[in-house]
Amino acid sequence: MALEQNKKTIPAEQILTALASGEDILLTQCRVTGVLDINSIIEEPLRFGAGALNINNTESGKVVTLGQSLVFDKCQFDDNVIFCAPWTEPDSVTVVFEKDAVFNSSEFLAQARFRNAQFKGAASFDGCTFGGVVTFKNATICGDAKFRTTEFKGYSLWGSVTFKSSARFVNSHFVRGANFSGVKFLGEVDFNGVYASSRAVPVTDEITFGRKTFGEDESFWRFVKQSAQEAGHYQLAGQYFYNERCAALWKKFRGDGYDNLSSLRKIMRFARGLMLLPEFILGKLLFGYGEKPWRVLAASILVIIVCGFFYAQPHTLHRYGEDTGASFFQGLYFSTVTFTTLGYGDLSPSPEGFCRKLAMCEALSGGFLMALFVVCLAKRYSRG
Repeated sequence: MALEQNKKTIPAEQILTALASGEDILLTQCRVTGVLDINSIIEEPLRFGAGALNINNTESGKVVTLGQSLVFDKCQFDDNVIFCAPWTEPDSVTVVFEKDAVFNSSEFLAQARFRNAQFKGAASFDGCTFGGVVTFKNATICGDAKFRTTEFKGYSLWGSVTFKSSARFVNSHFVRGANFSGVKFLGEVDFNGVYASSRAVPVTDEITFGRKTFGEDESFWRFVKQSAQEAGHYQLAGQYFYNERCAALWKKFRGDGYDNLSSLRKIMRFARGLMLLPEFILGKLLFGYGEKPWRVLAASILVIIVCGFFYAQPHTLHRYGEDTGASFFQGLYFSTVTFTTLGYGDLSPSPEGFCRKLAMCEALSGGFLMALFVVCLAKRYSRG
């Protein structure tokens, strides 16, 4: 048996009865009235005839397993939709969706709560509108998570959600902000076109990307970067920009369709990726894509000290044509004026050995690093 309706007004109690009886649910363009709360079945099993509902007691609470198909296509939920425990005992109930849970193009006028839920199949919410608070906190989605072109009008809570497969939020809209702290994206991630219209920057503490070396996190960092810029948090936006550029570098290194390549083609693509080595060394490690000026400063100090050590060797420096002997302070002094291209003329490198070659290299690196440091500072502190 199945509860199958089209363009009807259906009370939430009827749906709960179907859930308790293990019936498949297929609703199209229906309006659901009343609170759709799975806890009603747990508290009053006789009322809903919960003979076919699988409820197990564990040390942490109750586990409710829904083994039927659930399809709510273009439906409207007038009141709260609750597939989790009450707010007062948030971890006392876990709802397991054995098959795909489909809510495509549906409208949730009030709260939508799926905390601690386990989706064994796909969780499909493409085109949905969430009018109130929506929470998937601590949920696990084993199949594809589809939230494309979805509008979140209320605050959305994604803390510690595990996306084991793909997570797609293409062209979605966060009106009140979102919390992604502790989220694990273990598969493909697509946040292209996602935007936030509030001043609340999405929370991204301790977020994990299982395919980080594939650049899967690029679109996510672009989304939060734009949110931080529009909210006026320019330093935070710079941090997200750095993460975005690092992800873009990995994406260029791997290229499209890397998983489907043969071993030989993967080796060839790796060899081609070596052309990105200058960007990796200069752009990422040294320059930090303009967001890490202290790295340029540290590199400059390191060059001065190392070169100063070599200049401090015997018979290396001359003062007006005469050997000055060995002194680390003199070597450090000469290294500093060479690096900064001041060239006072009181000390000069010995015409013998490698000292002049080293001074040439240090002068070139000094001009380059000083210019890079100025550009980095200007980029970092001139936003807005």
